[in-house]
Amino acid sequence: MDPTKVRRAVEAAKATATGLGLQVDDAVVIHNSDRIAVRLIPCDVLARVGPSMWQAGMQFEAEISGRLAETGSPVGEPHVQPGVFVRDDFAITLWTYYEPVDRPDGTEVEGTSLHVAPAEYVHALVQLHAGLRQVDMSAPHITDRLNGWAGAAGNRDRTPELPDTDRELICDTFKSVSAAISGSGSDEQLLHGEPHPQNLLSTRRGPLFIDVTCQRGPIEYDLAYVPHEVAARYPGADLDLVQQFRILMWAGVATMRWYPEDQFPNRDYWRIEALGRLRKALDEVN
Repeated sequence: MDPTKVRRAVEAAKATATGLGLQVDDAVVIHNSDRIAVRLIPCDVLARVGPSMWQAGMQFEAEISGRLAETGSPVGEPHVQPGVFVRDDFAITLWTYYEPVDRPDGTEVEGTSLHVAPAEYVHALVQLHAGLRQVDMSAPHITDRLNGWAGAAGNRDRTPELPDTDRELICDTFKSVSAAISGSGSDEQLLHGEPHPQNLLSTRRGPLFIDVTCQRGPIEYDLAYVPHEVAARYPGADLDLVQQFRILMWAGVATMRWYPEDQFPNRDYWRIEALGRLRKALDEVN
């Protein structure tokens, strides 16, 4: 969000929490992308604030996280009854704030600093998937997202600045790799959707997942978002299928960075970096 919108979003979060009887003397933005995360002090609530048009998706996220918490799954919990508050054209959800903990068993994997060791990461993801199997909620299939990315990559109105050579690479990738995985026959279930390291908190309670957007598909789709060393430890995973999904994931990330409305931090850097990682993932299967 731009600075003006961030200020408005913070004020909306503070007003919402105050209206619920929570004490808010200060607010600290700890993440800013197309939505922001704000720590409210001293009530220690994490407010997540996005465009009001995201209300349905944020409502789903709050509901699924609340249900997962009831199963004992390692997830961040809503601070109040799961729901979305709308104020000043913003959708707002309130979550328990967890003080980050530097764990001595953290490590550096693939250039990413993990707050937890790979074995602990896998254990948390296995627990999460087990909890998701206990939750009865409908969710879109992963093909909905993949088809959406592919359609955007092939639509010049949707991605007008995407260079022709990169557009061809992305479109060919979606076509060939999607065909390759169509008959995988893997079991499907509810998934986190994006369990990458930035969505895993290290807390005194242990690792906790956030941003549980949920899709339905094979667990290998989720594993495409975690470092190779983590995916390799997941029991029973088809690592060849994981790599195919990893290719599609990077094709999708590259596509999104070329949306005109994209507000991802360091977008210009990630436009190039995501394409580079896509090419590297393709090379790894050739």
